[in-house]
Amino acid sequence: MLQDTLHPTHTSTSETLSRERFSLTFLLLTVTFCVCLIISNLMEIKTVDLGFMTITAGVAVFPISYIINDCIVEIYGFRKARLVILLGFTMNLLTVMLLHLGLWLPGSDTWTQQEAMEAIFGAAPRILCASFTAFLAGSLTNAWVMAKMKQSASADGRNATSAARFSARAILSTIWGEGIDSIIFFPLAFAGVLPWGVIISLILTQTVLKTVYEIIALPLTVILVKKLRHMECNPILSA
Repeated sequence: MLQDTLHPTHTSTSETLSRERFSLTFLLLTVTFCVCLIISNLMEIKTVDLGFMTITAGVAVFPISYIINDCIVEIYGFRKARLVILLGFTMNLLTVMLLHLGLWLPGSDTWTQQEAMEAIFGAAPRILCASFTAFLAGSLTNAWVMAKMKQSASADGRNATSAARFSARAILSTIWGEGIDSIIFFPLAFAGVLPWGVIISLILTQTVLKTVYEIIALPLTVILVKKLRHMECNPILSA
């Protein structure tokens, strides 16, 4: 049950995870999640005109991590999803630290691209702090809401594994997760820099766009969940 997952009583999470075996499928999903997260943050520096609005290039990749997150929660449960989120956070932080190490190292006499490298990889500490905090809060919220909705459906005797109920969980958890992500990121990153009207507009726009992305991708997500359930021999979703 979810309560046992959220509040282990006899052994710590680290002790339990150290004794568990992870399938190849789970490891591949985890690696893909981390790669998409890192790439989306590297792409955030580019802005793209989308009709009457401007978005960041990272929007094209970042929602993929939420889709993978949904699949992991649905198949493997909240505890493993939390592990993947924390791992993604750690790998993203490590990437930033190593990039800044590369920026700090003195260049050779033939190196002429220091300014370009700093412009691309030298994000301000405020932006990085806002991004990391928002991701962690938003992703954990997404996973928690999805797990709670599944638990509620199972407790009521409903078919929690149906495509319709999974779709509802995926959409509602994305709204919560992306909403929390945007509400934290934009004020932390741009308060005092952009007018509050613009910040509120960015919060709403990003939340709506990423949720629409999730809805468009839902048919593929449902197929992926079915295949994962079959591959893991887990017809009843783990809580």
